[in-house]
Amino acid sequence: MKIVFHERYFNSGYSTDPAASEGRLDGIMALIRSEPDQYEIMTPDRAGEADILRAHDKDHLEYIKRDLLLYEIAALAAGGAIMAAEAAYDGDPAFGVIRPPGHHASSDSCWGFCYFNNLSISLLKLFSQKKIEKAFILDFDLHTGDGNINILQNRKDGFKVSILNPLSSERREYLQEVEEYINNLGDVDIFAASAGFDQGIDDWGALLYPEDYTRLGKLMKEYSEKICKGRRYAILEGGYNHEVIGLNVDSFCKGFD
Repeated sequence: MKIVFHERYFNSGYSTDPAASEGRLDGIMALIRSEPDQYEIMTPDRAGEADILRAHDKDHLEYIKRDLLLYEIAALAAGGAIMAAEAAYDGDPAFGVIRPPGHHASSDSCWGFCYFNNLSISLLKLFSQKKIEKAFILDFDLHTGDGNINILQNRKDGFKVSILNPLSSERREYLQEVEEYINNLGDVDIFAASAGFDQGIDDWGALLYPEDYTRLGKLMKEYSEKICKGRRYAILEGGYNHEVIGLNVDSFCKGFD
């Protein structure tokens, strides 16, 4: 399975928020690097301004560019999402271990430790290349990805995106909600996940166990293979307990691959 990662994502100097805290990615990458037969690491480049401007307006771009380090890391995160999307389109499931996250970034604003909307930038890149017309996003972060919704739903350019932010507060109902939604999707060209792990049993949400993340990965695998030739990718969003996030990411990827 393809893992998109850049050593610069370890840099926590761009912000003092919890999403940038030092050590946040260490457990994830330690597990990934311990399984070279399972995971292949790919190194992305920065997203270009043209890529970013498909999802954000010029004023927002210039606002982020005021801080050179923040812009560098945020553009690398967007570039990582693009690389994951391109790998998925070519038939290789991919997971982007990227920082900072993005699903709370709208076209002209951002909050929640997000700066550029990585998922939107990556999907709009594929759409601009006429590779996809319809997409499905599973956003299983604890917090609804308002930026994904604001940028990708009700578009006027013909790009159709279905987004599920599960609402169930009981773990079995949560998984059932996801499966029922996917089962009724219809025709889409690619599956994508805003993969936040703060719903974990040992994280803020205190809901999902590692085996539940495996099940989410399997659902995306099984249905993407039925609907869109297996094209699927996921990018990291939330998850704040450094002791368990590596296990949760690995558990998801085991089902997703």
